[in-house]
Amino acid sequence: MDKTKIISSSIIAIALIFIGYKLSTTWEKTHVSYNNIGVTGLGTKNFDSDLIVWSASFSRNAATLSEANTLIKTDIDAVKSFLEKNGINENEIAFTSLKINRNYRQLYNNEGNPTGSVFEGYNLFQEVIIESKNLAAVEKSTTEIGDLIEKGIEFTSNEPDYYYTKLADLKLELLKNATQDALKRAQTIAENASSHIGKLKEAEMGVFQITGQNTNEDYSWGGSFNTKAKHKTASITVKLSFEL
Repeated sequence: MDKTKIISSSIIAIALIFIGYKLSTTWEKTHVSYNNIGVTGLGTKNFDSDLIVWSASFSRNAATLSEANTLIKTDIDAVKSFLEKNGINENEIAFTSLKINRNYRQLYNNEGNPTGSVFEGYNLFQEVIIESKNLAAVEKSTTEIGDLIEKGIEFTSNEPDYYYTKLADLKLELLKNATQDALKRAQTIAENASSHIGKLKEAEMGVFQITGQNTNEDYSWGGSFNTKAKHKTASITVKLSFEL
């Protein structure tokens, strides 16, 4: 055989071996998913809120600003006394800046068309915000505002909001539980498939959700955060991918 042909054949053979090797490694890199297992773990916990925020407002009308101010000051003292009597500390009560509005009465002609307005005095509007860890004291106050109304105070109450001050610790606990749940799921799947899991390839945390206990609230893609329920449920998911 010609020496040139032998060299050419050798080069072709080496090239074929190299191409085969590259194809083999490329297949392994692009088909790793066949050797992986992906699972989702869930961590949940029921808990009670430890902070309540309640806001309310009241106002007074008078012909002069001085008279209106005297009346609203009396109301502020009465509201503060009412709250403290129910067990709310002074440092948990905050009165916002006083809002002053002018009252006008619209005038109409015989045909019912507006012809102008007449100044009738002042309206002073006051808001109070209570932020306390004494949930029972604040809840008691929300049910007894009739005591203030009986004194002539136009007291308007908003629905309280409930919060939890240890969310960071709660998240860590849920992440731990969700990770352990995902690991157990992966081990169970692998064992039933006569295999075993290898090292962790990827981990992804899901959205943190807080809903009211025993409610049909929907989860949100951005995470739900219920503030109206005193008793809540927190949950989080963790996605893990393992080698097989």
